[in-house]
Amino acid sequence: MTQHDSQSLPAHRPGPSVQAPGTLDTPGPPSRTTRPWMPALLYTLGFLAVYLLAICTPWGQRAENALFRLGNGDPETAWLYPLSGAAYGSTPLPPLELSAEPTVMVGLAVIVVLTLVRRCWRQGCAALGVVILATGGKEVLKSTLPRPDLVGAPENLLDQGFPSGHTVIPAALTFAAVLVLSPRIRPYVAMVGVLWFACIAAYSATMGGHRPSEVLGATLLACACYGLATWLLPPPAAVPGATRIPRALPVITLTTALAVALVSGARSDTLTRSLVSAATAFICAALVWYTAVGRPTQSARRPHPALN
Repeated sequence: MTQHDSQSLPAHRPGPSVQAPGTLDTPGPPSRTTRPWMPALLYTLGFLAVYLLAICTPWGQRAENALFRLGNGDPETAWLYPLSGAAYGSTPLPPLELSAEPTVMVGLAVIVVLTLVRRCWRQGCAALGVVILATGGKEVLKSTLPRPDLVGAPENLLDQGFPSGHTVIPAALTFAAVLVLSPRIRPYVAMVGVLWFACIAAYSATMGGHRPSEVLGATLLACACYGLATWLLPPPAAVPGATRIPRALPVITLTTALAVALVSGARSDTLTRSLVSAATAFICAALVWYTAVGRPTQSARRPHPALN
């Protein structure tokens, strides 16, 4: 590790705990000595549980298929339809429609540049791995995981869309940015990423291109990849010391994410479908925020011995 890395990612040393007024110590990802493989394992089990319950059971399929019968089915009733890229001559909001692949490529290029500038080689490789593994894993899973027809659904509801590709992209890029950026600006970039993610997740669910389970599955897939990356990093790099964030930032982030999800999931033809899409996106956005910024470590909560 270079000298620059050691300054931006200081090792934790015992000593008196000093907290600045109005700030909250939020540690970075846990090291293998505090919480080894547990986050990645839990996210993976959650991914499997969502798939089995929502897609491989009759009642799960009926519940989600019922959402498609709400409203008149016209995509133009969605409030964000003009930004979807589906309308003729419109520019899509990344990563919707044909902007998905360019968004991933630009994101990977930015990660490479940040890695070279900050000389954080391990974190940069981990960030690239998160994006490649999440987006590539999405393609593999969509082609291998079956969607059995257990309820005699119409043919247009039998397409496999688990997990959602449009949803996994902003989640993976947000996690990648958290890995390569300085701890001082990391929470604020994570906030922007969470709001972007909430918008895409809500719109993907309300447009009918993806079911709520597919959006949640994509979120859990990205979280599992991030948990694996932080576990594979060496302890000095995986524990970047205390990241100080304003106490109000989590509340501001999640409140704004809720507002963004409500607007992005809104449709003029059905209130129920709008609220379900917004609720799904908000839960997923809270999960991304908790994973990227808000997960405490056991050692961070342990009181330090006083100096004699």
